[in-house]
Amino acid sequence: MTTSTNPRPTSPLHPYAGRFPVHATMPETGVPRAEILDELRQMSSEEDAKGDSGRVSGSIYSGDHDHYHFLTEAFGYYAHSNVLQRDMYPSATKMESEIIAMTADMLHGDVSPDGDVGGLVTSGGTDSLVTAMLTYREWGRRAKGIERPHIIMPVTAHPAHDKGMHYFGIDVVKAPVTADFVVDVDFVREHIGPNTVALVGSAGTYPHGLIDPIPELGRLAIEHDLGLHVDGCLGGFIIPWAEDLGYPLPPFDLRVPGVTSISADTHKYGYALKGSSVLLFRPKALRRQQYLVVDGWPGGNYASPSMGGSRSGGLIAATWASMLNLGKAGYRAIAADIFRTAVEIKAAVRSHPELTLIGDSLFNVAFRATPAPDGTGRDAIDIYHVNDALADRGWRMNALQLPPALHFCVTRPNTQPGITEAFAHDLAEAVDYAKAPPTDMPRSGAVYGAGGRLPPAPDALRSTIADRLDSLHEVGPLD
Repeated sequence: MTTSTNPRPTSPLHPYAGRFPVHATMPETGVPRAEILDELRQMSSEEDAKGDSGRVSGSIYSGDHDHYHFLTEAFGYYAHSNVLQRDMYPSATKMESEIIAMTADMLHGDVSPDGDVGGLVTSGGTDSLVTAMLTYREWGRRAKGIERPHIIMPVTAHPAHDKGMHYFGIDVVKAPVTADFVVDVDFVREHIGPNTVALVGSAGTYPHGLIDPIPELGRLAIEHDLGLHVDGCLGGFIIPWAEDLGYPLPPFDLRVPGVTSISADTHKYGYALKGSSVLLFRPKALRRQQYLVVDGWPGGNYASPSMGGSRSGGLIAATWASMLNLGKAGYRAIAADIFRTAVEIKAAVRSHPELTLIGDSLFNVAFRATPAPDGTGRDAIDIYHVNDALADRGWRMNALQLPPALHFCVTRPNTQPGITEAFAHDLAEAVDYAKAPPTDMPRSGAVYGAGGRLPPAPDALRSTIADRLDSLHEVGPLD
């Protein structure tokens, strides 16, 4: 039997297997639209409730369902369109170029005809980072004759950089971070070699929300004729408003000499629908390094400006609509709420001597357990026990490792009245729980996008993670 409608045991990855039919094959007769829409309504409303509660770190950046409905309406006008066919959809050129121009303006670039900044709209942060890595590989080969280029990036840089280097055969050098958890520039300087084509810095880092010393990296890039990519996928649409709001911020964007590319995700703090990001290049001729042109193909001369081929115009329309509708004043107002909320969360963390903040991010509050005073190197409490207790009280934090820590990435839903007060109350109870936990082994651990303690052995860890990825792509249990 390939479709089951009877209640049966569920798993954490397949919680609906006991409620709704499981389809392992396409039904012979189509399912009525009303039935499909009702199932979608039930699942989405239950899942949205957690994000809308304000007790989730990151993940949900807007939480404004009126805004979502507006974006969905904009998406609907172009959901069916393929923007590869620009003769049919020239509106995509208007909207895409304006998204790039508005993002560049926010990040102090100039995409005017006389300017020297160009960009792409990609499908998300990973797409932007992978594309940037490919660009520097091609630039290294064509402009510098380096067949096996390498790139230096901090250990805190997003793993999507690793993905790009894995895909494209780029050697990577991982730079450690300082006691302040930003990249060790001295290490970077010492490891620049004849095959180095680019450096990477973050603004801010996913684990801790911190900004690497971009001006210092920029000076190294200029001195050695290297590219410098700034990963602003997480922070790129939130930290640009800090200066206007009176918060001190180190320079990180296209104002910094030596920065040759920067990414910023419109689908995070740009409050667009998921599946959009912007990648900017300076000089704009750098963008051409990753273009693909195939002539002499029987299907016609082929040209692709980025990773994607066929793309739905719906996401471009929704992203364009979000940026225009909010405007600078709208983004600034939301950022003010987020920065204020982060200040209150940091105050709650500082009130516990057992906890220590990692840096002082404006929007992504990372904290670890304070080392025990006995000099053993052990922590006073296990931060993952704190995470367990917070989870029991309805909070979804992001668990980190190296060192073990948690972060609370503040988004719009977290700015609701009463959220920070509730967090402070529950954090106090969680710290007390961690002082005398019922078991030595906590339930949670550091798994990006999930949770759970994993086996310590590298082979077992990789196998367990691969098993989970398999399960995410397989249907639930059948009778």
